[in-house]
Amino acid sequence: MQRSATDWLALSLLPGVGAARLAELAASDPPWPDGWLAALPRPAAQALRLCLEHPAQSPLAARLATEREWLDAAPDRHLLHPDHPAWPEALSQIADPPPVLWALGDLDALEAPRLAMVGTRRPTREGTGNAAGFARSLAERGWCVVSGMALGIDGIAQQAALDAEGRSIAVLGCGVDVIYPARHRRLHERLREPGGLLLSEHPPGTRARAGFFPRRNRLITGLSRGVLVVEAAERSGSLVSARLAVEQGRDVFALPGSIHNPQARGCLHLIREGAALVRDLDDILAELAQWSVAPVVNRRAPEEAPDADPVLAWLSDTPTPVDALVDLTGLAVPDCQRRLLALELEGRASQAAGGWVRLPTSPGPC
Repeated sequence: MQRSATDWLALSLLPGVGAARLAELAASDPPWPDGWLAALPRPAAQALRLCLEHPAQSPLAARLATEREWLDAAPDRHLLHPDHPAWPEALSQIADPPPVLWALGDLDALEAPRLAMVGTRRPTREGTGNAAGFARSLAERGWCVVSGMALGIDGIAQQAALDAEGRSIAVLGCGVDVIYPARHRRLHERLREPGGLLLSEHPPGTRARAGFFPRRNRLITGLSRGVLVVEAAERSGSLVSARLAVEQGRDVFALPGSIHNPQARGCLHLIREGAALVRDLDDILAELAQWSVAPVVNRRAPEEAPDADPVLAWLSDTPTPVDALVDLTGLAVPDCQRRLLALELEGRASQAAGGWVRLPTSPGPC
């Protein structure tokens, strides 16, 4: 059953219920609202019941009214949630997806295939050039650059993607209306223009805090099909992002650099640990070829065609995320999810870490 934006917003504001618990409940899809009230911890259930039945007495209802007022003030303000048509399904596959995402800007930025670009806040001249060059090339190939709008590599890459008239998404460790760092005021403005998008799991007005940024990184990598580390020191937040990407089943790419450059040592470490060494954009696109290949035309005999399944044909023993299957099959997200559920019930497919796989008993496409 689909819930409204206000319903999801209320759930996200409940006391004592974290993102992981809400994701678990959403996956079980209890009836709204009775099933949720029965499944929620008692303090959260009481707060939700008061909001639904006696809104005039509910602090939660007052908070909802304030947030709705912000959303309704401009057409480029959005609240994304798992029942929203623009919700990035890739986030539903990570261990602790956010219950909602506040969005400011152009939701069309979510339609392109996405690659994260991260790196040091103090890049060398070479790192600056590499970040801008790769971001520009990605934009020209139709990819969206995802990063955190931080100083250094993040901001350079996002600015270059927008300058190339491409798409870029910034995931913030503060509210989407808060400009942090202050030096990126113009970039923040650019990300509200066509092709740009600002996202945050924190409500508008939330100030940046150190503890928000590590969790913000899981969203940068979770939104993306891979992460490119341009320049990073050995002890760097970019290496945390790389670790998160591996845990989420995403590809990790790293640009090599001089062994004498402290800002290259993190990338060299990643390459030694198994990250793909990148020389140019084609190295990345070759690894991600599964994301950009056109669907194969079904050439089986007409009497066999009814047995063909547009989703099963793209599954293998390597997990494929739902958002990738949506791109490959051309199906809408709900249709793709229904086909996956049917295939699971038929014993032909199964969910695994990082996506969906074809079960060995299911024959491959002819």
